[in-house]
Amino acid sequence: MVQLGDIETADNLVELFLKRADGKGDEPFLGAKRDGAWQTQSWREAAEKVCILAEGLRGLGLKDGDRVMLVSENRPEWCIADLAIMAAGCITVPAYTTNTQRDHMHILDNSGAKAVIVSNDKLSDPLLPAIMRTGIAEHVIAIDSIRSHQSAGSEIVHRWDNLLQGDAATARTAVEERMKGVTRETTACIIYTSGTGGAPRGVLQHHGAILCNVTGAAEILMSDFGLDDEERFLSFLPLSHAYEHTGGQFLPIGVGAQIYYSEGLEKLASNLEETRPTIMVVVPRLFEVLRTRIMKQVSKQGGTANFLMDKALEIGERRAEGHRKLLDGPMNAILERTLRPKIRQRFGGRIKAMVSGGAPLNPEVGVFFESMGLTMLQGYGQTEAGPVISCNRPRAGLKMDTVGPPMQGVEVKVAEDGELLVRGELVMKGYWQNEAETERTLRDGWLHTGDIGHLDDAGRIVITDRKKDMIVNDKGDNIAPQKVEGMLTLQPEIGQAMVAGDKRPYIVGLIVPDAEWALEWAKANDKKFDLKELQELPEFRTAVRAAVDRTNQDLSVIEKVRGFAFADEAFTIENEEMTPSMKIRRHVIRQRYQERLDGLYRS
Repeated sequence: MVQLGDIETADNLVELFLKRADGKGDEPFLGAKRDGAWQTQSWREAAEKVCILAEGLRGLGLKDGDRVMLVSENRPEWCIADLAIMAAGCITVPAYTTNTQRDHMHILDNSGAKAVIVSNDKLSDPLLPAIMRTGIAEHVIAIDSIRSHQSAGSEIVHRWDNLLQGDAATARTAVEERMKGVTRETTACIIYTSGTGGAPRGVLQHHGAILCNVTGAAEILMSDFGLDDEERFLSFLPLSHAYEHTGGQFLPIGVGAQIYYSEGLEKLASNLEETRPTIMVVVPRLFEVLRTRIMKQVSKQGGTANFLMDKALEIGERRAEGHRKLLDGPMNAILERTLRPKIRQRFGGRIKAMVSGGAPLNPEVGVFFESMGLTMLQGYGQTEAGPVISCNRPRAGLKMDTVGPPMQGVEVKVAEDGELLVRGELVMKGYWQNEAETERTLRDGWLHTGDIGHLDDAGRIVITDRKKDMIVNDKGDNIAPQKVEGMLTLQPEIGQAMVAGDKRPYIVGLIVPDAEWALEWAKANDKKFDLKELQELPEFRTAVRAAVDRTNQDLSVIEKVRGFAFADEAFTIENEEMTPSMKIRRHVIRQRYQERLDGLYRS
């Protein structure tokens, strides 16, 4: 049985992994669907690959502290590559699979990555030109075979399989010797997160930050749910996201659990039933989708099924408010024999807990799943803190409008202006090559989260507002609005723009057409120059839409502006929609145009 002390005393993540691998041996560790069937590799096999690959990376000339970029979908090789990079004494730089060539160029240029590991052709298409244009990376390791690229010299491309050739015992000895110099203070990875200025910032996560997170999360799972030797996680969120990287990879390693990799959202329902996970780390949007599907399916069954659903929700809502009725007990017993087992079966039948994070969870969604007999925990955090700061837990009393008490080893206090401050080993060392932002965010040992909130009587964190402007969509992705707005206003047709999409599935925009361009357009099309009247014309809107589409070509999938509406007038200091320093006042504009923006999600 895994002991919490093993995690607390580990000097680095590689040491923890190798210790688990030694204890688990030939038991299954990583699972993925290949050729229509689920296939697994053991802890021993994975450990051997990690050590051999680490020596292969060193053989390419990589040295301690060199950065290695990792661009891949979730798969067993992601985990092996990540651990091998660290075992080589290097630093992992995860990148999103949705990154554009421009995004890759920024990360390559900023991180100075000496090597890049990429999984396949599709992901190499925007990546290889970025590598050639920056001229920084000296090696490309292809997990699957990739097409030769006219801008990429074949001499820099190496096959994954070739780097996995070597003696496992010799490689293990070399890795263990190297790991003696890697401490909890050593940087493990640089995870890029969008900054308020638009350009992604590299968060320096040290081994201790992730280990602190794993310790706190493992303590919750072990004390509140109990863990055995058959725990299984289903990895769904992108591993380039700090939440999945820590919670979906290193937490299962810490507790000796298996990791199975989902085939994607379209096949998630079948993957859940096939893999039968016990723990899942997810974002609110997934819960919202599953809730809608379940309610529709139950509704179609009519009569008895609908009656049971209504009763379950009534009991769940009362429980959330701290109330109970005398007949709740007998009805609960009926639900446990009828409705709830069927719902649990859709999640594989073994789920102990589903942990929501990355974006705020609607309390109604949490109450729904609790009512269905599925334990739902909501966490809170940010990349700069490992990333988990707090999490709801049954033992402390679940309350869906809170994000739970701080985890073990985490100290939280509220500043005079209501901002939440965090201190502990989980806090980053700073932003890579960005001293100004580091000094602004880390002050007197405290991480300034940018979130406004308070602690309730039970010590649970309640988030009430966001001090920073960052958009967090319903999947938990961070989007810097200033970047998107700045790119929109580079188009001659667009004078001003404000984008929105917090807790929503995609980004929409509010646009003020450029007055000079609009005047020229009116003359060219023999129309009267009146902005309000022009905005009613389909052909005028089409012209502005073309400008938005051009901007979207240089944006990643999550940043693309899917719909837009026109503002009634320009944003000015006089109408209080701009500050004296000419920054748009988002809350004022949102308040004025909220109904119009909401309408873009209904059209």
